[in-house]
Amino acid sequence: MKNFMIRSLVLSVVFGLVFSFVFSLPAQAAEKSGEKKININTASAAELQELPRIGEKVSQRIVDFRKTHGMFKKIEEIMKVQGIGEKIFQQIKDRITVG
Repeated sequence: MKNFMIRSLVLSVVFGLVFSFVFSLPAQAAEKSGEKKININTASAAELQELPRIGEKVSQRIVDFRKTHGMFKKIEEIMKVQGIGEKIFQQIKDRITVG
């Protein structure tokens, strides 16, 4: 009986650790990346340059586009900015938001 209780306790601890590890993976991935999303409707040109493949000129084009056309309604609209095509969009889409 004592061995059964010890085994049950050990198995409970092991399963608890395994489940907590499995369920924490998505949260760990977000923390590991350490990347907060950048709001393309409010970010400055300097903040936009934190995105991959977005340099000084393209970031300024994003700001100018916003001033001319208004706020982006969805992140895909950033591809209307000269210099941002499908390839760059795929690299930044997980790091941007519209609000």
